Amino acid sequence: MKKEKFDVTGMTCSACSSRVEKCVSKLSGAEKVSVNLLTNSMQVEYDENVLREGQIIDAVVKAGYGASVQGAGTAKREAAKGSVGGNRSPVEEQIRNMKMRLVVSFAFLIPLMYVSMGHMVGLPLPAFLEGAENGVSFAFTQFLFCLPVIYVNRKYFIKGYQTLFHLAPNMDSLIAIGSTASLIYGIFAIYRMSYGLANGDMELVQRYYHDLYFESAAMILALITVGKYLETKSKGKTSEAITKLLDLAPKTATVERDGTEMEIPAEQVQAGDVVIVRPGGSIPVDGFIIEGSTSVDEAAITGESIPVHKQVNDTVIAATVNKTGFIRFKATRVGEDTTFSQIIRLVEEASSSKAPIAKTADKIAGIFVPTVMGISLVTAIAWLIAGATFEFALSCAICVLVISCPCALGLATPVAIMVGTGKGAENGILIKSGEALETAHNIKSVVLDKTGTITQGKPVVTDVETELSESVFLKIAAGLERGSEHPLAEAILEYAKIKGIEGEKTEEFLSVPGQGVKGKINGRWYFAGNSRMMKAQGIALGAYEKRLETLADEGKTPMIFAEESKIIGLLSVADVVKPTSRQAVQQMKELGIEVVMLTGDNRRTAEAIRKKLDIDTVIAEVMPQDKEREITKLQEQGKVVAMIGDGVNDAPALARADVGMAIGAGTDVAIESADVVLMKSDLLDAVTAIRLSRAVIRNIKQNLFWAFFYNALGIPVAAGIFYTAFGLKLNPMLGAAAMSMSSIFVVTNALRLKRFRPFTKREENKQEEAVLQSNNIEESIKKEETEMITMKINGMMCPHCQAAVKKALEGFEGVQADVNLEDKAAYIKAPESTDKDALAKAVSDAGYEVVSVE
Repeated sequence: MKKEKFDVTGMTCSACSSRVEKCVSKLSGAEKVSVNLLTNSMQVEYDENVLREGQIIDAVVKAGYGASVQGAGTAKREAAKGSVGGNRSPVEEQIRNMKMRLVVSFAFLIPLMYVSMGHMVGLPLPAFLEGAENGVSFAFTQFLFCLPVIYVNRKYFIKGYQTLFHLAPNMDSLIAIGSTASLIYGIFAIYRMSYGLANGDMELVQRYYHDLYFESAAMILALITVGKYLETKSKGKTSEAITKLLDLAPKTATVERDGTEMEIPAEQVQAGDVVIVRPGGSIPVDGFIIEGSTSVDEAAITGESIPVHKQVNDTVIAATVNKTGFIRFKATRVGEDTTFSQIIRLVEEASSSKAPIAKTADKIAGIFVPTVMGISLVTAIAWLIAGATFEFALSCAICVLVISCPCALGLATPVAIMVGTGKGAENGILIKSGEALETAHNIKSVVLDKTGTITQGKPVVTDVETELSESVFLKIAAGLERGSEHPLAEAILEYAKIKGIEGEKTEEFLSVPGQGVKGKINGRWYFAGNSRMMKAQGIALGAYEKRLETLADEGKTPMIFAEESKIIGLLSVADVVKPTSRQAVQQMKELGIEVVMLTGDNRRTAEAIRKKLDIDTVIAEVMPQDKEREITKLQEQGKVVAMIGDGVNDAPALARADVGMAIGAGTDVAIESADVVLMKSDLLDAVTAIRLSRAVIRNIKQNLFWAFFYNALGIPVAAGIFYTAFGLKLNPMLGAAAMSMSSIFVVTNALRLKRFRPFTKREENKQEEAVLQSNNIEESIKKEETEMITMKINGMMCPHCQAAVKKALEGFEGVQADVNLEDKAAYIKAPESTDKDALAKAVSDAGYEVVSVE
């Protein structure tokens, strides 16, 4: 199966999109078709062995519309934004065209209204237009003012009659028929007045003199254009999230090829290129750092405002900003393969996709227009049978046509989905389809993977208990664990490193599988491990036994340390719970959602976390391959289930769940396996995704209610049903105004979603997060206690000189240098304690003249 996206032109309402979708769906080999009125696009999933792109385009053309395969990513996006040369984007061009039509329409409508109705409010008319004897001049003047309005809005007539002849009438058909009926009746009136004047029948002239409909024909078109102009401007705002993302994409990149720095367009960077980014610069492609360290602002990707420390071998992502240091990195993902490009693609696809609720609205819209035309015809006939004048019957029929255009129905869903998915992207939540967005609002159970989702996914030391001084104890512990490859040993070594403690030298080191490690330090035997190791060495646990059970009940793994024959202390290691996990679980429960934790850990550890976070249910000791089965069990109970995991070993469960959410996996295969991707490793984003889904679906239901309520109320009033009882009747001009306001209301209501705000982290969570971050990057912060030095140098002529100066400067510990031939300068990042004179001397000794050091 192949998925292809097409641009579709000529669609103006949901009846159009329904018609296009129906025609393409009939093609053999077309599996899934989704047409989006808002973005004027169509996504088709089809069997390329049976169906070709050309056949799909032909089907759309035969339906009366235009179609083309959407351009390659970069070109398309440049078009979406407007090229550097200043060309307008399609949306801007559409707004400009609408504005021109609006100006011309009202420039001629105002004098037309003055001539036709000015005398009713006492405004003077030129003598050659006054009185029944000048009736033909009076009518013909209105006809002339009407013609430019019709011409500038001819699109309604062309498209309206085109779709009518294809037996698929749409909104334009209703406008065209209503306006044409008014115009033809006006022309007919001119001929009747002319006949009356020729035969001296002034009564006939007088009747038609006050019964012209030219102003209605022009006013209908002008008011519909006002609505369309405001609607187009509002629709442009719905895609602001994508536009903001696109604006973040770097245009150029500095790469190093054959030892020479060069600036090239970002799209020309190739995988394997060495890319240079200076402080304040944007990172143009994905890659991993090979030189330097810095803090990177990843807000564009994750929504997280706090910069993340990066050093050698850490990954960097396109469109993030290098804040402090000079880095060189090797490009791994370029062009359309970068994480940033994938995010934009996902947001665009989600904006173009349809929720099931939208498909229902489209089906209704498909039969709505023909039904309205039938009602209009029945209205005219009914009033004529009832004895009303032809003019009255015609007025009611035209009013039914123009008041019931299905614009609001067509816009109710796509505008809300586009704003909703864009809002999600702003907050680091990528919703991959309208279906996922709709399903998420019905979630009754959330299944959470423990490691990496609820917890940090990395063991850390939580408790140190010893009879010795902590520094002496940590020296022994670090010395013993240095030779071990166990994850718990890594946690102990990392803790000692943060504390600035170097491990003692260990001899005769031995790892005992299932127990721990042992070795000699300063000629004495030391042991580190579990209770089995202590028993094997004949070391009594004594008072520590109860303490070990308490720590295990808290979900911690205690490591026992002994010297010769006695215990000297304990180190507890745990995969700690993330600061926001408790708040996220609590908020899910407040939303009426059952929270289930799924883990492969032992029941005791799982139960400890369940109690700590107040999780409803825990399912422990589950193998990765069995997680999918547990999801199925919940679904069999009739629950809509969401699975939140890391997207790798949880992939089958993510696919099985009604909504799969991959957490903290922005550069992972989770983008493909999950329905929702949470770019930050934060459970609160899952809560935000569910709340956003509920807000969007609530908004869609409001929009659909208004669209149906408006038509249910408007059509009977327009048909004159209440005229006999209450004297209530609408003029066609008021009908057109009401229809325009209906569309504007729906779009404006959807734009309220832009005010959606995610839950903020509680103050205690922020403090806990800050402590964790400071612990984890203590060493990095020390490295960052540097200063930037600019050294002006004469005598550098070629890349060899550049390399020689760089080598001389970087011979000092902790110094990083960026040497620029054009600037005749070296930009140096060095520890504050570095001697500037020594740096200058090193460059001078290399054979170059140091002009200044700042």
